[in-house]
Amino acid sequence: MNPMLRNQSIITYAVWIVLVVASLGAFALGDLMIGTVGMATLALTVAPAVMAERFHLRIPIYFYAGVVLFLFGTVFLGEAFDFYERFWWWDIALHGTSAVGFGVVGVVLTLLMFEGNRYDAPAYAVAGIAFAFAVTIGTMWEIFEFGMDQIFGLNMQKSGLMDTMTDLIVDCVGAALGAASGYAFLRGRSRYGLSGMIAEFINRNRRYYRRASEKKSDSRD
Repeated sequence: MNPMLRNQSIITYAVWIVLVVASLGAFALGDLMIGTVGMATLALTVAPAVMAERFHLRIPIYFYAGVVLFLFGTVFLGEAFDFYERFWWWDIALHGTSAVGFGVVGVVLTLLMFEGNRYDAPAYAVAGIAFAFAVTIGTMWEIFEFGMDQIFGLNMQKSGLMDTMTDLIVDCVGAALGAASGYAFLRGRSRYGLSGMIAEFINRNRRYYRRASEKKSDSRD
């Protein structure tokens, strides 16, 4: 069994159990839509663990739990149970959460280019790149929504301009929070919360952050 699947948080296992039970129950009751969406969501939440194992990455369990919760809320609750229509704030909350996550990912990827050497990667530059990365992802998603609406006649943008601009503003706020956590980590001002996740990811994947490991070894000597 994939080690990433064996060593997860209670939150992740709880979501997987809910998805399996809900999907099987839906199929038993003849509700193919909910059953299919449930199984698709389960596959999406397992996919990061499979990819991580393929590329020999070790994802912090609570960051992984955040990814699982996000997919659960976006695909299963959002689509199968129509949370986007039931709760006006659902889409905003998910956009903000994803932007924070992409901001953190931007920090990790930027440091990866410098092999973890924070001295070659100024904190403000890393934070700026991470912010730009997260906002770019959010902007590309809005372009995707626009394209789907125009080509297939869907209504992903809901109220049009207002929905798009609200999403982009929320994306910027979330991206700033994610980038700020990277700045705090690089400046040594925080080892908790999002900054702690960044530190944990680097510690778990030392082979990709060799210069960070060398610097740590030198400081011990």
